[in-house]
Amino acid sequence: MKKIAWLVAGAMAGGVLTLSMQALADKEASPLPLNELRTFAEVFSVIKQSYVEPVTDKKLIDEAIKGMLTGLDPHSDYMDAEEFKELREGTQGEFGGLGIEIGAEDGLVKVVSPIEDTPAQKAGIKSGDLIIKIDDTPVRGLSLNDAVKKMRGKPGSKVTLTIARKNEAKPLVFTLARAVIKTKSVKYKMLESGYGYVRIAQFQEHTAEDLAAGLQKLYQENKQPLKGLVLDLRDDPGGLLNGAVGVAAAFLPKDKLVVYTEGRTPDAKMRLTATLQNYARQNGSDPLAKLPVAVRSVPLAVLVNGGSASASEIVAGALQDHKRAVLVGTQTFGKGSVQSILPLGSQGGIKLTTARYFTPSGRSIQAKGITPDVVAEDATLTAADQAMRVREADLENHLANPNGDDKPAKTAKPAAKPVPPPPPAPEGKDKEPDAQGGQRMPNPKNDYQLSQALNVLKVQQILQKNEN
Repeated sequence: MKKIAWLVAGAMAGGVLTLSMQALADKEASPLPLNELRTFAEVFSVIKQSYVEPVTDKKLIDEAIKGMLTGLDPHSDYMDAEEFKELREGTQGEFGGLGIEIGAEDGLVKVVSPIEDTPAQKAGIKSGDLIIKIDDTPVRGLSLNDAVKKMRGKPGSKVTLTIARKNEAKPLVFTLARAVIKTKSVKYKMLESGYGYVRIAQFQEHTAEDLAAGLQKLYQENKQPLKGLVLDLRDDPGGLLNGAVGVAAAFLPKDKLVVYTEGRTPDAKMRLTATLQNYARQNGSDPLAKLPVAVRSVPLAVLVNGGSASASEIVAGALQDHKRAVLVGTQTFGKGSVQSILPLGSQGGIKLTTARYFTPSGRSIQAKGITPDVVAEDATLTAADQAMRVREADLENHLANPNGDDKPAKTAKPAAKPVPPPPPAPEGKDKEPDAQGGQRMPNPKNDYQLSQALNVLKVQQILQKNEN
């Protein structure tokens, strides 16, 4: 069967996935372990005969396959026909759901981050929350796919989440109406004269062209070249790999290496550069063709945090390796693996980790993340909130870092003594309407990390003037 590759967003903390339609039977298979298969058949027979309730053959086999995959790492899984259909619908950018990026912890489902402008974010669900019940179903024992399946549904239908939150004595109950999850990928505005701001919430099919359009409007609004630009990747869970390559290509010289992957098979080895064929949509024109020339040299500060995962880490790592940007914020999530989606005829498919990706300098971020150049903590988070934030290294059975560095850096050493962050702004007062109207965007007056990124750009301007 002809091979087709899709690069799509993952269900947990974002991701970089490939969909291969090549027949599995074409792969060279090793001899089956007969002794182990006999044991499997024996257990299968005992369950069929003696379990307290009748169990269908299909359920037993499905659960056995699921266990075989979920035991490998947090991102490999089995999908039945319905789940596989939902995944394919999700790659089109629309599905009925709540808008939560989730991970697993101690048998429960943990919120990595709520997606902007979705029912979950609007209801007040926070990063670090533990989902303990979906409607009347306890979450403990459910796979992530099962949890996702229960939270998705027809737009307008309702679902009740029971959540445990740090420092809350009792579980919190949220009743949310599902909506079509179609997040706006790129938002932008002028922070002040000469300094622009671009926020990427998730890497989608049109992210590169939306970024180009936003940058064009910022330059038009400023009426002259920008003095600096903040690229905000905080809580960006990842998404389409070609979207990430396109964003990096907007700021890098042509043909510069953005990311490469390493795996056991030839298909798992890729080198993606800032070249049209690596980021343009199929049969599409160059989305970056009309970018202002000055964009490739404008001083750039990139905001990252523990919710910046996968594709957003690819962009941050590439810009850092090529010394094109200063990274500001906190350690990123550390998702450095690629999942292949392999269809199983008409019976669903499997999501299998097939490769690790590396930054241009050869760094693996797996279970470690990207360390910012300037550490700036989120002033709105308490120490307990920060401790609750889940990262790749916290997930059970996570892959090891091939560079032998599995632990995230505790902190980067700032060039000078850091200024204590201001107290958190009152709720609802830390954002203002953006350039598109209606949506709300960070305000550097109340966003400590954003203000630090702006300060970095202003310092660069002073240094450039002194050099001249």
